[in-house]
Amino acid sequence: MLATLRRLALASASAVLLSASGMAQVSADLQKTLSQAEAAYERADYAEAVRLYRLAADQGVARAQYNLGLMYYEGEGVPQNYTEAVRLYRLAADQGEAMAQYNLGIMYGNGEGVAQNDAEAVRWFRLAAEQGDAGAQYNLGSMYEEGLGVPQNDADAVRWLRLAADQGDAMAQKNLGLMYDQGRGVPQNYAEAVHWYRLAADQG
Repeated sequence: MLATLRRLALASASAVLLSASGMAQVSADLQKTLSQAEAAYERADYAEAVRLYRLAADQGVARAQYNLGLMYYEGEGVPQNYTEAVRLYRLAADQGEAMAQYNLGIMYGNGEGVAQNDAEAVRWFRLAAEQGDAGAQYNLGSMYEEGLGVPQNDADAVRWLRLAADQGDAMAQKNLGLMYDQGRGVPQNYAEAVHWYRLAADQG
């Protein structure tokens, strides 16, 4: 089971917005536009948020492309349009935006806005996972575990699940516990299984 679509990079993420990939050369004017878009979104003025994000997205700002893609996905301020969401995610993902790569993987995995394609889902998850995105690491581990888009490989599944689990991803912790419980990709170890199950349970 794949982790769900990533939400908007908003709320208290101003520092992330300005330091994310593709943002180093963003002008002060574009940074102001992004801040105004965030404020508009937070007050539920979605039409204004869309307008402002589009201004930045049209100038190649990856985080704006990503957030605008999410607004198309959710139908906030615009008619819901998965195809347009995919187009915008791809623009951001091609610039190295890990959250966009992750969501593009989800879209391919679910066949939303694109033809369902596990191999493409794996490709995008891998790009985000290699940047340290825990959700992408979990999903990539799950794809190896199930043999979706890649040859089934328990050792690779464990490797990616462990990276996500070490970052506190509860689903990865649960799945890693299961791998130890069943001796899949690792020697069977009930104590280690209990350790990971407990960490997952502690997160609620």
